[in-house]
Amino acid sequence: MTDAAAGYKAISKLYNALMTGLVLTLVSQRGAEDARRFVLAHFRRQHLEKFRDGLEKLGLDRLPHAVACAQYHYFSNALGGVKTEYVYESDRKAWVRYPPPRWIWQGTAICAIPRDVNEAMLHGWHGHNGVTLGNPRLGFVCTGQTVNGDPGLEGYYYEYDRDIEASERVRFVRDERMPQFDPAKAPRLESASWPQERLRKVERSYAMEYVRSALPTMQELFGVEESTALVARTARLIGLQFHEDAAATLGIAGTDCESFARILEALAQAQGESVSRDGATVTQTGWRLMQGIALQDEAAAFRAWNALWEGAALAHNRALALLTRRDGDTVVWHC
Repeated sequence: MTDAAAGYKAISKLYNALMTGLVLTLVSQRGAEDARRFVLAHFRRQHLEKFRDGLEKLGLDRLPHAVACAQYHYFSNALGGVKTEYVYESDRKAWVRYPPPRWIWQGTAICAIPRDVNEAMLHGWHGHNGVTLGNPRLGFVCTGQTVNGDPGLEGYYYEYDRDIEASERVRFVRDERMPQFDPAKAPRLESASWPQERLRKVERSYAMEYVRSALPTMQELFGVEESTALVARTARLIGLQFHEDAAATLGIAGTDCESFARILEALAQAQGESVSRDGATVTQTGWRLMQGIALQDEAAAFRAWNALWEGAALAHNRALALLTRRDGDTVVWHC
């Protein structure tokens, strides 16, 4: 694996864990209802920002709506490194399936995700596709959920022969199953032949988008002070828990300040940040991760996100204290 591909892989795993951890923090600290509200708002934000443009970029905007939607989830998630399957049944009915292990509820985390929280993702995105497309007959029928013990999250987009009510945009049934997936019959993108480094970069961007959506959504739902505390708590824990894996992925050994600075530099570079290092000091210009994102309090969001690196520094060496100085557009880290 090239240095660049290793960096992309490391940042993808960190941000995947951060998103999962944030939902678990909400479940444990504020309750399932607030976790459900967050997941619904988060995925609705992503849907409104990405869906229409994504259909066009993937060349799906001229397909029948049910088929276009199912293929959109099949392609966009696969590009992000998420296991996905697709089956065409008719121009009015097309299936999509997310086999285990689920990307968003990684590892044992899936055991702590309430059904309503998982379903909020479908209401936030899948059930809104017809609204965005101006098609009042299009809905999503969920036929299985991994959090319920089913062998994957699956369902189909269906275009009814009538306009449907808002409550019908997502329906849940137990007596249907997706036909067997046949990769040979599935549509393909040119990405099937991309080199590993390019695929890793796309996966990195996919994970970064979750953080870009999560930070403003948290502030809008819970206010600046509470969201900062919740995100910072999560980020610190993820830094502590996943630092060793990130360091191993990057191939950077050692427990001193300079070795941690090398890790921090590599992770910043993997995000596409403008960064430099002088010994144990890392300097970053700008914050590309959140560039163009409207936040109620950008400084508070930065402090919360920065707890990820504070936790990582303590996992690197518990005697380290990561010092952060932010002056205008410049961030300086030193330990």
